[in-house]
Amino acid sequence: MFRRDYIVRMIEDMTAMIAKVFDLKQQRKTTEALWEVDELLNKHFRLNSRLLNSLSVEDIIEIFRLGGGIEADKLQGMARLLYEEGSIYAAADQMPEALPRMMKALHLYLYAALHGADRELLGLPEEIDDCLKNVEAYRLPVKTERLLMSYMESIGRYGKAEDSLYRLKEQGEPVAKEGEELYDRLLDKDPAELERGNLPLEEVRQGRQEWLELNRETKEAGAQ
Repeated sequence: MFRRDYIVRMIEDMTAMIAKVFDLKQQRKTTEALWEVDELLNKHFRLNSRLLNSLSVEDIIEIFRLGGGIEADKLQGMARLLYEEGSIYAAADQMPEALPRMMKALHLYLYAALHGADRELLGLPEEIDDCLKNVEAYRLPVKTERLLMSYMESIGRYGKAEDSLYRLKEQGEPVAKEGEELYDRLLDKDPAELERGNLPLEEVRQGRQEWLELNRETKEAGAQ
C-alpha cells in the first residue's frame, strides 16, 4: 500500500510539473523550467540533474534495484523526468544537451517496460513512441537497440523488431543466432497476429531464409 501511495503521489507531482514546464517552455523560460524538473528530482529521488546526467543508464538502473528485482514504476518516473528535461533543451534549440537525455530516457523507459512497469501509469507506450520520434534521426546505442528489439516483439510490433535486428547487424553485432531465434518465435505465432504486427507469415518465412543466407555469406567471407 505504501509503495502504491508513493507512486500515485509521484505521478500527481509529475503531472503538475509537466503542465507548469509546458507554460515555461512557451514563454522560453528555459532556466525556470529546468529548475522545476530539478526540484522534483530532488523531492522524489534525492538526486539533482548534474549528478543524474553524470550516471550511465546501468548506474541509474542499479539505484532502483531492490533484492532480485527492479522498482520499475519508479524507474519509468525517472525516465519521464529525464525526457522532460531533454524536451526543455530541445525547445530551446539546444540539441547537444537534449539528445543525450532523450537517449537515456528511452533506454530507461524500455528497461522499465520489459521489467514489469505498469504501462498505464504514465502512458508508457506513448512515451516510448514520442521518445523514438525525437531520436529517430540518430543511431541508437547498441544496448538500447537490443532493448528496443525485445520491446517491439513483446508488444506485437514484429516488423519494428525485425528493423532493430537488422540495425544491430549493420553495427557489426553478433546477432546471427538471435535473429534465427526471433524468426523461429514468429513462425509459432498466429498468422492474424503477424498481420497485425506488420510482418505477415510469408514475409517471416522469407525473412528467415534471407537471414540464414546473409549470415552464411558473412561467415564464409570472414573465413577467407
